[in-house]
Amino acid sequence: MSLETALAPVTDLFGDNEMSVAVQDTASGKWAAFGDDSFDTASIVKVDILATLLLQAQDAGRTLTAQERVYAAKMIENSDNDSTSALWTEIGSAEGLDAANRRLGLTETQGGDGTVWGVTQTTAQDQVRLLQNVFGDTSPLSSASRAYIRDLMSHVAVDQAWGVSAAADGDSPTALKNGWLQRSQTHTWDVNSIGRIEKDGRVYLLAVLLNGCSTEEVGIRLVEQAAVHAVAAFADSLTGSG
Repeated sequence: MSLETALAPVTDLFGDNEMSVAVQDTASGKWAAFGDDSFDTASIVKVDILATLLLQAQDAGRTLTAQERVYAAKMIENSDNDSTSALWTEIGSAEGLDAANRRLGLTETQGGDGTVWGVTQTTAQDQVRLLQNVFGDTSPLSSASRAYIRDLMSHVAVDQAWGVSAAADGDSPTALKNGWLQRSQTHTWDVNSIGRIEKDGRVYLLAVLLNGCSTEEVGIRLVEQAAVHAVAAFADSLTGSG
């Protein structure tokens, strides 16, 4: 299913900005998407970095060290960049990330050059594939590794709990990671949000990627509107009411 019509009220608002959205219903496995361009990950790559670290630890037959757990919690829950940079180096930077992603089935994600993990390139569809590895039952990640990532994504700092959660039922549990990055040359913002939400008894995996925003606040508002419109239209298509 294409989300182009459903997202028109959002895409009509931002001129030359680019956006991509992907959503999957976990029960049926059905997908809906809009756009297939690549985007800077900004801080949503932190989920991928943690998945890579855990996969490498599994391969070595070990659990994470106490320091790695401190870094991981700060990286996901607080979006701490210093912790991320430490783990980025530990996993082998882009080379390590790309190797793990091949095993995780991500075909459209390329790690950022050198130490610049925030400009890793990805697509909304690949981010939903990553979420499948975290929230699904079939994954190279062990059940313990998946549970660990889920727990951290369920406890992000309150001031970072925006984005795809806007499409969820207000009293339902949500697990997410957001990213925001101001480009040094254009001074515009990349704003992204990925996660697992529940709406009207269904569980969705959702990714919204947006670049070229005039401000971070505008980007957040557009990402949340896109999430709401996408999930509503997709839900209607699943039930035949749309």
